[in-house]
Amino acid sequence: MTDPISDMFTRIRNAQAVGKETVLIPYSKFKMEIAKILQKQGCIKEVGRKGKKIRKSIEIKLLYEEDGAPRIRQIERISKPSRRIYMSLHNLKKQLRSHGFMIISTPKGVLTDQEAYKQKVGGEAICRVW
Repeated sequence: MTDPISDMFTRIRNAQAVGKETVLIPYSKFKMEIAKILQKQGCIKEVGRKGKKIRKSIEIKLLYEEDGAPRIRQIERISKPSRRIYMSLHNLKKQLRSHGFMIISTPKGVLTDQEAYKQKVGGEAICRVW
């Protein structure tokens, strides 16, 4: 697998498409930080770690609206292994006007675009969620 982050997003999209309550994703610290941001933003219900040593995985409980529609309407990868996209503070200000939010990997950790703008840092744009 060349892009584990895209795999994570695909697993979430596929689980929501069939109406699953939970989804399991192979564990990494970076994916766990992304999942915690999704939980903090109200896109998923709960995030937990399962297993020990090399069999660790992330268990994500998905959120749905009252009509059954998934809370995450779309999640798309911005920066890919073949093409890294970096956002400066100036570019973040332009992105704040659009709908949804972006997850950015900064020197101060994994943050949303609003948090990164408040802390005046830029970084690699991981994904856009709405």
